Amino acid sequence: MKILLLDQNHPQLQEDLKEAGFKITEDYTSSKEDIEKIIAKFHGIVIRSRFNIDPQFLDAAKKLKFIARVGAGLESIDIPYAKKKKVRLISAPEGNKNAVGEHTLGMLLSLFNKLNTSDLSVKSGKWEREAHRGIELDGKTVGIIGYGNMGKAFAKKLKGFNCTVFCHDILEDVGNKNATQVSLKTLQEMADVVSLHTPWTPLTDKMVNEEFISQFAKPFWLLNTARGKSVVTKDLVKALKQGKILGAGLDVLEYEKLSFESLFSSEMPTEFQELLGMDNVILSPHVAGWTVESKVKLAQTISEKILKHYA
Repeated sequence: MKILLLDQNHPQLQEDLKEAGFKITEDYTSSKEDIEKIIAKFHGIVIRSRFNIDPQFLDAAKKLKFIARVGAGLESIDIPYAKKKKVRLISAPEGNKNAVGEHTLGMLLSLFNKLNTSDLSVKSGKWEREAHRGIELDGKTVGIIGYGNMGKAFAKKLKGFNCTVFCHDILEDVGNKNATQVSLKTLQEMADVVSLHTPWTPLTDKMVNEEFISQFAKPFWLLNTARGKSVVTKDLVKALKQGKILGAGLDVLEYEKLSFESLFSSEMPTEFQELLGMDNVILSPHVAGWTVESKVKLAQTISEKILKHYA
């Protein structure tokens, strides 16, 4: 079986596949059009998010049996068409769920304890203790929207903080000992903190907008380590100014390119410039699941799944 690697990953992945007898080809630079000219001879491809796998690509991939994405989401792939072509889709949310859980918790604690602003303050020669008085997670109610691998990992990290944890998901009966499943309405009535752990779908696109925010009973803190397009930035900025959202930790942004490797191709939007100036906002460049350890775990998870089906 011939496998084409389209993105660089931890060498463990390539080593495992070669050891199992797969013939591996690497191409990390050719355009999508050039890849389409050669894809017909391959049985499998391994990608991250280099380009869209659309019907044109899938039609050219005459022998393709599987697409493996070294990550959690599959939104860069035309899933219905891939299924129609009987191409198996493989992802690895198990590989970086712990990293996402830790990063989300780190953002929350940093926001509550004003670590970003206090660090800058001290480094500028100031010693402003009262201005950096924090709040405690103890006793707060955390609402997790999307209770799959990532949501469950974050809920597990919250154990020991003596907070109430609710989860909401489109699937039934996914709650566990770490989070009680509730309706979205109940979550919006109770939550002090809201953390998004949903994939990008038509249901989650622009989900956090002005109407969504207005349905919360009290001001809340927002965390997004899922997909940037789930939050409407201009509505978030408005809610931050009005105090409806107390602060935000964003690892992902509405403006990200599909590859996640770049942000703006043109002028920076006004609302994002405003977001950059807010002390109660912490940003990171889509790295919640991007740890030294998760790079290995993602590679191992993908190779294990490929070997399970095709070795």
